[in-house]
Amino acid sequence: MSVVAMHGIVSGDESDVHDEPHIDGSRITVRYVRSQVEECDLRPETVADRYDLDLADVYAALAYYHNNPAEMRRVERDRERAIENAEEMTTLSPPDE
Repeated sequence: MSVVAMHGIVSGDESDVHDEPHIDGSRITVRYVRSQVEECDLRPETVADRYDLDLADVYAALAYYHNNPAEMRRVERDRERAIENAEEMTTLSPPDE
């Protein structure tokens, strides 16, 4: 298990790194931690080890996600919109011959 210091969560409004909440001192977002634990069924200890995080930071990210549902819904909508915009700007058609 990792032995790095606990950093806490930085909101997207306070961040110089992300426009969404993430673990302070890393680029790992709250949304990503939640997806690894709750969607990919990884144990919090595995996420901590894999990304060199303190286990308490993993649990802090999970708690932040569930304690701030309106903010996290907004973040997820913003991400979905960004993906849609990127898809609209991307052309996958082969060039005319």
